[in-house]
Amino acid sequence: MTPTLSRRGLTAFALAAATTLALPGWAQDAWPAKPVKLVVPFPPGGGTDLVARAMGQKLAERLKQPVVIDNKPGASTIIGTDAVAKAAPDGYTLLLSGSTSYSVNAALRAMPHDPVRDLAPIAIVARTPLVLVVNGSAPWHSVAELVAAAKARPKGIRYATFGSGSGPHLAGELLALAAGVQLQDVPYKGSSQGAIALIGGEIEMGIDTVASVAPHVRSGKLRALGIVGATRSSLLPEVPTLAELKLPEATFDAWYGFAAPARTPQPVIDRLVRDVGATMADPAVQAQLRAQGMEPVVIGAAAFRSQMENEIARYRALAHRAGIAPE
Repeated sequence: MTPTLSRRGLTAFALAAATTLALPGWAQDAWPAKPVKLVVPFPPGGGTDLVARAMGQKLAERLKQPVVIDNKPGASTIIGTDAVAKAAPDGYTLLLSGSTSYSVNAALRAMPHDPVRDLAPIAIVARTPLVLVVNGSAPWHSVAELVAAAKARPKGIRYATFGSGSGPHLAGELLALAAGVQLQDVPYKGSSQGAIALIGGEIEMGIDTVASVAPHVRSGKLRALGIVGATRSSLLPEVPTLAELKLPEATFDAWYGFAAPARTPQPVIDRLVRDVGATMADPAVQAQLRAQGMEPVVIGAAAFRSQMENEIARYRALAHRAGIAPE
Protein backbone atom coordinates (compact mmCIF):
# COMPACT_ATOMS: atom_id res chain seq x y z
CA MET A 1 0.00 0.00 0.00
CA THR A 2 1.34 3.43 -0.89
CA PRO A 3 2.25 5.38 2.24
CA THR A 4 0.13 8.47 2.85
CA LEU A 5 0.57 11.58 4.98
CA SER A 6 -1.99 12.60 7.55
CA ARG A 7 -3.78 15.88 6.97
CA ARG A 8 -1.76 17.45 9.80
CA GLY A 9 1.49 16.08 8.41
CA LEU A 10 0.63 17.22 4.89
CA THR A 11 -0.16 20.71 6.15
CA ALA A 12 3.09 20.89 8.10
CA PHE A 13 5.06 19.64 5.09
CA ALA A 14 3.41 22.23 2.82
CA LEU A 15 4.13 25.05 5.27
CA ALA A 16 7.76 23.99 5.64
CA ALA A 17 8.21 23.80 1.88
CA ALA A 18 6.57 27.18 1.37
CA THR A 19 8.78 28.73 4.01
CA THR A 20 11.90 27.21 2.47
CA LEU A 21 11.00 28.47 -0.97
CA ALA A 22 9.85 31.90 0.18
CA LEU A 23 12.63 32.73 2.60
CA PRO A 24 15.36 33.69 0.11
CA GLY A 25 12.97 35.89 -1.85
CA TRP A 26 11.71 37.57 1.34
CA ALA A 27 15.23 38.16 2.58
CA GLN A 28 16.45 39.64 -0.68
CA ASP A 29 13.36 41.70 -1.60
CA ALA A 30 11.91 42.84 1.73
CA TRP A 31 14.95 43.27 3.96
CA PRO A 32 15.52 45.79 5.37
CA ALA A 33 12.03 47.21 5.66
CA LYS A 34 12.60 49.06 8.94
CA PRO A 35 15.49 50.49 11.02
CA VAL A 36 18.34 48.15 11.97
CA LYS A 37 19.52 48.13 15.58
CA LEU A 38 23.28 47.92 16.10
CA VAL A 39 24.08 46.80 19.65
CA VAL A 40 27.39 48.02 21.11
CA PRO A 41 28.11 46.27 24.44
CA PHE A 42 30.15 49.22 25.73
CA PRO A 43 29.30 52.70 27.01
CA PRO A 44 29.34 55.61 24.53
CA GLY A 45 32.72 57.10 23.76
CA GLY A 46 34.92 54.01 23.73
CA GLY A 47 36.70 52.41 20.80
CA THR A 48 33.82 50.13 19.80
CA ASP A 49 31.36 53.00 19.98
CA LEU A 50 33.65 55.09 17.75
CA VAL A 51 33.71 52.32 15.12
CA ALA A 52 29.91 52.03 15.28
CA ARG A 53 29.39 55.76 14.80
CA ALA A 54 32.03 56.03 12.08
CA MET A 55 30.31 53.29 10.08
CA GLY A 56 26.67 53.69 11.10
CA GLN A 57 25.63 56.57 8.85
CA LYS A 58 27.40 55.22 5.76
CA LEU A 59 25.96 51.75 6.33
CA ALA A 60 22.50 53.28 6.71
CA GLU A 61 22.90 54.95 3.32
CA ARG A 62 23.58 51.58 1.73
CA LEU A 63 20.76 49.80 3.54
CA LYS A 64 18.38 52.73 2.90
CA GLN A 65 17.21 52.40 6.49
CA PRO A 66 18.39 54.05 9.71
CA VAL A 67 21.04 52.23 11.73
CA VAL A 68 20.23 52.88 15.40
CA ILE A 69 23.16 52.43 17.78
CA ASP A 70 22.11 50.83 21.07
CA ASN A 71 24.77 50.91 23.81
CA LYS A 72 24.27 47.96 26.19
CA PRO A 73 27.32 47.84 28.49
CA GLY A 74 27.84 45.54 31.45
CA ALA A 75 29.39 42.28 32.63
CA SER A 76 32.46 42.63 30.42
CA THR A 77 30.27 42.97 27.28
CA ILE A 78 28.24 39.85 28.09
CA ILE A 79 24.93 41.70 28.60
CA GLY A 80 24.87 43.32 25.18
CA THR A 81 26.32 40.33 23.37
CA ASP A 82 23.79 37.98 24.95
CA ALA A 83 20.94 40.27 23.90
CA VAL A 84 22.00 39.88 20.26
CA ALA A 85 22.67 36.14 20.53
CA LYS A 86 19.07 35.67 21.77
CA ALA A 87 17.40 38.21 19.47
CA ALA A 88 15.11 37.25 16.61
CA PRO A 89 17.26 36.11 13.65
CA ASP A 90 15.63 38.50 11.21
CA GLY A 91 18.51 40.85 10.40
CA TYR A 92 17.18 43.76 12.45
CA THR A 93 19.44 43.27 15.48
CA LEU A 94 23.20 43.24 14.90
CA LEU A 95 26.26 43.26 17.14
CA LEU A 96 29.38 45.36 16.80
CA SER A 97 31.95 44.48 19.43
CA GLY A 98 35.59 43.82 20.07
CA SER A 99 37.39 40.52 20.30
CA THR A 100 36.52 40.37 24.02
CA SER A 101 32.91 39.50 23.15
CA TYR A 102 33.81 36.89 20.56
CA SER A 103 36.85 35.06 21.89
CA VAL A 104 38.25 36.31 25.21
CA ASN A 105 35.02 35.92 27.17
CA ALA A 106 34.30 32.52 25.64
CA ALA A 107 37.75 31.33 26.70
CA LEU A 108 37.78 32.72 30.24
CA ARG A 109 34.23 33.15 31.53
CA ALA A 110 31.03 31.20 32.14
CA MET A 111 28.78 32.42 29.34
CA PRO A 112 24.98 32.40 28.87
CA HIS A 113 25.58 31.83 25.15
CA ASP A 114 28.18 30.30 22.83
CA PRO A 115 29.47 32.96 20.40
CA VAL A 116 30.52 30.36 17.85
CA ARG A 117 27.14 28.61 17.92
CA ASP A 118 24.81 31.53 18.63
CA LEU A 119 26.26 34.30 16.46
CA ALA A 120 26.60 34.51 12.69
CA PRO A 121 29.85 36.33 11.78
CA ILE A 122 29.60 39.09 9.18
CA ALA A 123 33.01 40.78 9.04
CA ILE A 124 35.94 42.00 11.10
CA VAL A 125 36.29 45.67 10.17
CA ALA A 126 39.15 47.11 12.22
CA ARG A 127 42.10 46.25 14.40
CA THR A 128 43.24 48.31 17.37
CA PRO A 129 46.91 47.55 17.98
CA LEU A 130 48.21 47.28 21.51
CA VAL A 131 51.67 48.63 22.23
CA LEU A 132 54.24 47.77 24.89
CA VAL A 133 55.46 50.94 26.62
CA VAL A 134 57.81 51.87 29.45
CA ASN A 135 58.50 55.12 31.27
CA GLY A 136 60.31 57.67 29.12
CA SER A 137 63.22 57.73 31.55
CA ALA A 138 63.49 53.93 31.90
CA PRO A 139 66.87 52.36 31.05
CA TRP A 140 65.34 50.01 28.45
CA HIS A 141 65.32 51.15 24.83
CA SER A 142 64.32 47.84 23.25
CA VAL A 143 62.21 44.79 23.97
CA ALA A 144 65.42 42.74 24.21
CA GLU A 145 66.71 44.99 26.99
CA LEU A 146 63.40 44.79 28.84
CA VAL A 147 63.35 40.99 28.53
CA ALA A 148 66.92 40.80 29.87
CA ALA A 149 65.87 42.88 32.90
CA ALA A 150 62.84 40.64 33.45
CA LYS A 151 65.04 37.53 33.37
CA ALA A 152 67.34 39.08 35.96
CA ARG A 153 64.39 40.07 38.19
CA PRO A 154 61.61 37.43 38.07
CA LYS A 155 58.29 39.21 38.69
CA GLY A 156 60.24 42.42 39.20
CA ILE A 157 58.73 44.00 36.09
CA ARG A 158 55.19 45.10 36.96
CA TYR A 159 52.67 45.99 34.26
CA ALA A 160 49.19 47.49 34.21
CA THR A 161 46.10 45.45 33.35
CA PHE A 162 42.37 46.14 33.48
CA GLY A 163 41.79 43.06 35.63
CA SER A 164 42.21 39.31 35.32
CA GLY A 165 41.62 38.10 31.78
CA SER A 166 41.59 41.58 30.25
CA GLY A 167 43.34 42.19 26.93
CA PRO A 168 46.49 43.68 28.52
CA HIS A 169 46.61 40.77 30.98
CA LEU A 170 46.46 38.16 28.22
CA ALA A 171 48.98 40.12 26.14
CA GLY A 172 51.35 40.30 29.11
CA GLU A 173 51.06 36.57 29.75
CA LEU A 174 51.69 35.83 26.07
CA LEU A 175 54.81 38.01 26.19
CA ALA A 176 56.02 36.29 29.37
CA LEU A 177 55.58 32.84 27.85
CA ALA A 178 57.15 33.79 24.52
CA ALA A 179 60.17 35.45 26.16
CA GLY A 180 60.57 32.93 28.98
CA VAL A 181 60.18 35.48 31.78
CA GLN A 182 57.91 36.11 34.76
CA LEU A 183 56.02 39.39 34.86
CA GLN A 184 53.76 40.77 37.59
CA ASP A 185 50.35 42.07 36.56
CA VAL A 186 48.84 44.97 38.53
CA PRO A 187 45.11 45.71 37.99
CA TYR A 188 43.85 49.25 37.37
CA LYS A 189 40.39 50.52 36.47
CA GLY A 190 41.31 51.75 33.02
CA SER A 191 43.81 53.19 30.57
CA SER A 192 44.17 56.57 32.23
CA GLN A 193 44.96 55.11 35.66
CA GLY A 194 47.46 52.66 34.19
CA ALA A 195 49.20 55.42 32.25
CA ILE A 196 49.39 57.66 35.34
CA ALA A 197 50.91 54.78 37.33
CA LEU A 198 53.49 54.09 34.63
CA ILE A 199 54.43 57.74 34.22
CA GLY A 200 54.64 58.09 38.01
CA GLY A 201 56.94 55.09 38.42
CA GLU A 202 54.51 52.81 40.28
CA ILE A 203 54.98 50.14 37.62
CA GLU A 204 57.63 49.43 34.99
CA MET A 205 55.62 48.50 31.88
CA GLY A 206 52.29 49.04 30.20
CA ILE A 207 50.37 47.32 27.40
CA ASP A 208 47.55 49.46 26.05
CA THR A 209 45.98 50.62 22.80
CA VAL A 210 48.09 52.83 20.58
CA ALA A 211 45.38 55.49 20.64
CA SER A 212 45.52 55.67 24.45
CA VAL A 213 49.28 56.00 24.84
CA ALA A 214 50.41 57.71 21.61
CA PRO A 215 50.10 61.25 23.10
CA HIS A 216 52.33 60.22 26.03
CA VAL A 217 54.82 58.63 23.64
CA ARG A 218 54.98 61.79 21.54
CA SER A 219 55.48 63.92 24.66
CA GLY A 220 58.37 61.70 25.80
CA LYS A 221 56.65 60.63 29.02
CA LEU A 222 56.43 57.07 27.70
CA ARG A 223 58.64 55.09 25.32
CA ALA A 224 57.10 52.59 22.87
CA LEU A 225 59.13 49.38 22.44
CA GLY A 226 56.91 47.08 20.39
CA ILE A 227 53.49 46.69 18.80
CA VAL A 228 51.71 43.66 20.28
CA GLY A 229 49.25 43.36 17.37
CA ALA A 230 49.56 41.67 14.01
CA THR A 231 50.66 44.77 12.09
CA ARG A 232 52.38 48.09 12.74
CA SER A 233 50.29 51.10 13.69
CA SER A 234 49.76 54.10 11.44
CA LEU A 235 49.96 56.31 14.57
CA LEU A 236 53.37 54.89 15.57
CA PRO A 237 54.71 53.54 12.27
CA GLU A 238 58.31 53.48 13.45
CA VAL A 239 57.58 50.97 16.24
CA PRO A 240 58.13 47.32 15.16
CA THR A 241 55.78 44.48 16.00
CA LEU A 242 56.79 41.82 18.48
CA ALA A 243 56.72 39.35 15.59
CA GLU A 244 59.37 41.43 13.84
CA LEU A 245 61.37 41.27 17.07
CA LYS A 246 61.36 37.45 16.94
CA LEU A 247 58.49 37.03 19.42
CA PRO A 248 55.57 36.03 17.13
CA GLU A 249 53.97 33.91 19.89
CA ALA A 250 53.41 37.13 21.85
CA THR A 251 51.03 38.61 19.26
CA PHE A 252 47.66 39.60 20.68
CA ASP A 253 45.15 40.71 18.07
CA ALA A 254 42.50 43.15 19.31
CA TRP A 255 39.78 43.74 16.73
CA TYR A 256 36.18 44.82 16.06
CA GLY A 257 33.60 42.78 14.16
CA PHE A 258 29.95 42.71 13.08
CA ALA A 259 27.74 39.69 13.76
CA ALA A 260 24.06 38.74 13.70
CA PRO A 261 22.05 36.14 15.61
CA ALA A 262 22.62 32.61 14.36
CA ARG A 263 20.02 31.39 11.87
CA THR A 264 19.69 34.82 10.30
CA PRO A 265 18.72 34.10 6.65
CA GLN A 266 21.78 33.64 4.48
CA PRO A 267 20.67 36.23 1.89
CA VAL A 268 20.54 38.82 4.68
CA ILE A 269 24.03 37.83 5.87
CA ASP A 270 25.29 38.03 2.28
CA ARG A 271 23.81 41.52 1.89
CA LEU A 272 25.38 42.64 5.16
CA VAL A 273 28.78 41.19 4.21
CA ARG A 274 28.65 43.17 0.97
CA ASP A 275 27.41 46.44 2.47
CA VAL A 276 29.65 46.35 5.56
CA GLY A 277 32.65 45.70 3.33
CA ALA A 278 31.73 48.55 0.99
CA THR A 279 31.23 50.87 3.96
CA MET A 280 34.66 50.03 5.33
CA ALA A 281 36.18 50.73 1.90
CA ASP A 282 34.96 54.35 2.12
CA PRO A 283 38.05 56.61 2.44
CA ALA A 284 36.26 58.93 4.88
CA VAL A 285 35.45 56.04 7.22
CA GLN A 286 39.02 54.74 7.00
CA ALA A 287 40.46 58.18 7.76
CA GLN A 288 38.18 58.61 10.76
CA LEU A 289 39.25 55.25 12.20
CA ARG A 290 42.96 55.80 11.57
CA ALA A 291 42.72 59.13 13.38
CA GLN A 292 41.61 57.13 16.42
CA GLY A 293 44.54 54.71 16.19
CA MET A 294 42.63 51.89 14.48
CA GLU A 295 43.61 49.99 11.36
CA PRO A 296 40.73 49.40 8.89
CA VAL A 297 40.45 45.85 7.53
CA VAL A 298 37.81 43.66 5.92
CA ILE A 299 37.93 40.02 7.02
CA GLY A 300 34.98 38.03 5.70
CA ALA A 301 32.55 35.78 7.52
CA ALA A 302 34.39 32.46 7.10
CA ALA A 303 37.76 33.85 8.15
CA PHE A 304 36.07 35.70 11.02
CA ARG A 305 34.63 32.44 12.35
CA SER A 306 37.96 30.66 11.95
CA GLN A 307 39.80 33.43 13.82
CA MET A 308 37.25 33.33 16.64
CA GLU A 309 37.56 29.55 17.04
CA ASN A 310 41.37 29.65 16.94
CA GLU A 311 41.56 32.44 19.50
CA ILE A 312 39.18 30.74 21.92
CA ALA A 313 41.37 27.63 21.89
CA ARG A 314 44.57 29.70 22.18
CA TYR A 315 43.33 31.80 25.12
CA ARG A 316 41.96 28.77 26.97
CA ALA A 317 45.35 27.11 26.71
CA LEU A 318 47.04 30.34 27.82
CA ALA A 319 44.72 30.67 30.83
CA HIS A 320 45.52 27.10 31.84
CA ARG A 321 49.30 27.62 31.58
CA ALA A 322 49.21 31.01 33.30
CA GLY A 323 46.82 29.94 36.04
CA ILE A 324 44.10 32.43 35.08
CA ALA A 325 40.98 31.00 36.71
CA PRO A 326 37.75 31.15 34.64
CA GLU A 327 35.22 33.56 36.10
